[in-house]
Amino acid sequence: MQKKYEVVIADTSCFILLEKIGELDLLKLLFSKIITTTTIAAEFGSPLPEWIEVRTPKNISFQNSLDIDPGEASAITLAMESESSLLILDDNKGRKAAERFNLLYTGTLGIILKAKNVGLITSIKPIFQKIQQTNFRFSQKVLDEIYRLANE
Repeated sequence: MQKKYEVVIADTSCFILLEKIGELDLLKLLFSKIITTTTIAAEFGSPLPEWIEVRTPKNISFQNSLDIDPGEASAITLAMESESSLLILDDNKGRKAAERFNLLYTGTLGIILKAKNVGLITSIKPIFQKIQQTNFRFSQKVLDEIYRLANE
């Protein structure tokens, strides 16, 4: 599995959730280069900020062969075509596909934890309270583990 990454490829759920809670800029503050695909940009439905680069994967037949959501399939395909990337995927099926191809991935909740760990935010609890007001779902076990990892 890759240990370092130069680019971050984000899926639709990451953009939607962070926009809903007013924290989309966390991506820009955390990472030097954010990329997404034309499929994901279309799924998002609104114009993405100019600091997000939109690309089209080249291997469309590989993308179409993946039995997952089209956005996640495009993100995984783009990651396969990139030398060192980190995928932001929240869907379990997409994560399993990323694992099959030994791709480095995290989820949106992991991004928020990273923001705390590098000092961009002082506490994750206010952000997680905003997330709980949305339709984004995660278990109490996941929440407890993230609070533990954040020392909160």
